[in-house]
Amino acid sequence: MSSRLRELYDTEITKQLTEKFGYENPMMVPKIDKIVVNMRVGEAKENSKLLDAAVADMETITGQHAVLTRAKKSIANFKLREGQAIGCKTTLRGDKMYDFLDRLVNLALPRVRDFRGVSADSFDGRGNYALGIKEQIIFPEIEYDKVDKVRGMDIIITTTAKTDEEARELLRDFGMPFKK
Repeated sequence: MSSRLRELYDTEITKQLTEKFGYENPMMVPKIDKIVVNMRVGEAKENSKLLDAAVADMETITGQHAVLTRAKKSIANFKLREGQAIGCKTTLRGDKMYDFLDRLVNLALPRVRDFRGVSADSFDGRGNYALGIKEQIIFPEIEYDKVDKVRGMDIIITTTAKTDEEARELLRDFGMPFKK
């Protein structure tokens, strides 16, 4: 199954970026390398069932198996022990990555209340973009009636771009709705 965004990248986006930045070689054109979706569940230290629900939501949203994330060190004030499961994450590549990005840009983000665009300042200086979402229910795959608790998630888009300007233009060409 080929993704619509992958085809768009192969034809139009590569051409636009080459014209704008003057790349001499098609391999110099930046592309999206991977998307990491991370969901932290702080309450999991008291109730492990909440973590199971978060993993199920993550797998429904991404269409891929989620991996548990564990605490790296013990923190007594937070009642946290080293090795304790406190969240889940999924790394998307290939067609699943493009399908997720397509759903994020065209279906999920427009469903956010009072949405005016995502921040164009959330780049890390090396061409990677981080986005925080407050509710998992903006994704159409999640049934609102079956949600036990509203959870947020972090979405990190890793690109091969050398600068933030190149990455911003790449994501804008993919349809990312940046604030004006």
